Amino acid sequence: MSYLMKGLKCHSPVMCKVAGGLFKAHTLKNVLGINEQQFRISRASSQLSSEKANSYNYIIVGAGSAGCVLANRLTEDPQSTVLLLEAGPKDTLLGSKRLLWKIHMPAALTYNLCDEKYNWYYHTTPQRHMDNRVMYWPRGRVWGGSSSLNAMVYIRGHAEDYNRWSREGALGWDYEHCLPYFKKAQTHELGPDQYRGGNGPLHVSRGKTNHPLHQAFLEAAQQAGYPFTDDMNGYQQEGFGWMDMTIHRGQRWSTASAYLRPAISRPNFSVAEKTLVTKILFQGTKCIGVEYVKNGQRKKVFANKEVILSGGAINSPQLLMLSGIGNADDLKKLGIPVVCHLPGVGQNLQDHLEVYVQQKCTKPITLYRAQKPLNMVRIGLEWLWKFTGQGATAHLESGGFIRSEPGVPHPDIQFHFLPSQVIDHGRVASKMEAYQVHVGPMRSTSVGWLKLKSSDPNDHPIIEPNYLSTERDIWEFRQCVKLTREIFAQKAFEKFRGPEIQPGDHVQSDKEIDAFIRQKADSAYHPSCTCKMGQPSDSTAVVDSQTKVIGVENLRVVDASIMPSVITGNLNAPTIMIAEKAADIIKGLPSLQEKNVPVYKPKTLETQR
Repeated sequence: MSYLMKGLKCHSPVMCKVAGGLFKAHTLKNVLGINEQQFRISRASSQLSSEKANSYNYIIVGAGSAGCVLANRLTEDPQSTVLLLEAGPKDTLLGSKRLLWKIHMPAALTYNLCDEKYNWYYHTTPQRHMDNRVMYWPRGRVWGGSSSLNAMVYIRGHAEDYNRWSREGALGWDYEHCLPYFKKAQTHELGPDQYRGGNGPLHVSRGKTNHPLHQAFLEAAQQAGYPFTDDMNGYQQEGFGWMDMTIHRGQRWSTASAYLRPAISRPNFSVAEKTLVTKILFQGTKCIGVEYVKNGQRKKVFANKEVILSGGAINSPQLLMLSGIGNADDLKKLGIPVVCHLPGVGQNLQDHLEVYVQQKCTKPITLYRAQKPLNMVRIGLEWLWKFTGQGATAHLESGGFIRSEPGVPHPDIQFHFLPSQVIDHGRVASKMEAYQVHVGPMRSTSVGWLKLKSSDPNDHPIIEPNYLSTERDIWEFRQCVKLTREIFAQKAFEKFRGPEIQPGDHVQSDKEIDAFIRQKADSAYHPSCTCKMGQPSDSTAVVDSQTKVIGVENLRVVDASIMPSVITGNLNAPTIMIAEKAADIIKGLPSLQEKNVPVYKPKTLETQR
């Protein structure tokens, strides 16, 4: 910590001291006849030591899912000095995870999804294709970023997502070059194999509750004609099975736990929390450092190699635009001097939208009673004592992926099953014994954008996801509801099935289903693609396949914003993979590669299942 404090001195007092030193030296030179050459050396040395004390090899902006990974990997080299800057607070209280149980108890996840303390708390523009609803977008603002807020579901996506990235211009990011980095990051509790990692920092586990409703869901899916897959992150994504989760020994295993804490004692690593980066500093088009605000004071810090933005799909493009990199016309309107006209910044915004299909349960086996005050105290105390019990899981332990129709080559619909009822992002308490599935399309054709509201870094940007703006997306959501109802109608649910709560039996026609989707669909919290990776010849690309920002020097973006297109599944695992792979690129190491790893393909595309 002392190293950090030395590294974060204010610039202007230093300059005053240097100026005063120069005046004294000049007087002495005249009086004592000091040699002119010696004087020049003395002055240069003084300036150099001043900048060196306030300079690092790498500055990483954002201690989230990507930033923590980069900080760990780049400081593995003791010669590399790294400063990590995070706008939010630490994820511990007095060094204790137990005291910040709202973050580290897996079952407590909705507390922080609805709390501005650890959360940027973004909102979109009114969505014109969704009855003008303003959508809520929680994003992590704490050590670990959104990996400290999310539902801990570990999904990598489909192999074809990464092969598509390569075709879209992200050369070297195909499946055979990405799979090794998923494995490098991971320690799976079931042990390593051709797809799973065995000695990485990120611990991944399966659910332990064996809840009868999870069993019923998986059985019902097979009764509906879908396959069971024993690893949706391995050979076969398609089908239904048990979810992988970033939970270790009953605790959330965020990137702060996996990557940041193990590195924090390294002498070449400094980290500052509650530090808002407001601007990237340039000399011409060469990035030299950042400006930030901490404790109400504006300061500067310098990077002699690179600045790396890892703020996520909203903060990274926002900071680029605040610093003069973006659409020149938009920047000029806000009075921001243009460093580089890069019109793709903030464009290509993609997200997953989902809806909850809810069924009343006829047996008192859901999580409804667990949410009663006395039971919550009992569950909390067990977790605090032993990290076990109902507090030690997020309860999203089963799920699946299917194709929406014949001809679709790989899954485009995802399911998360929950033996409980969620209302308004968990901000409203469950009202009855019920179970639900979160279901939504994976590769929506609706694409949005974000832009600056003003030149003030404290103002949230204007977020326009443009949800449900295409007929294809509306049709896919209709399919989501119909196919879910079909699964819930299977024999496996007979002994549990009460009336449908949502959409409700009165919603049957396509028109009625469409209206329900407009009223009830919500973000799955997967914003991405706003600084997309591509070839420099692509006018919409922001970074090249080496993660370098096009048109400037010494600046990279490494986070979910650089995805060329959204993947088939949750985004935390792919974001960690991106950072692992980028770390090797930054270090100048050749990419890991695993050729000819088999991937499941349906026997025929003439049927939907």
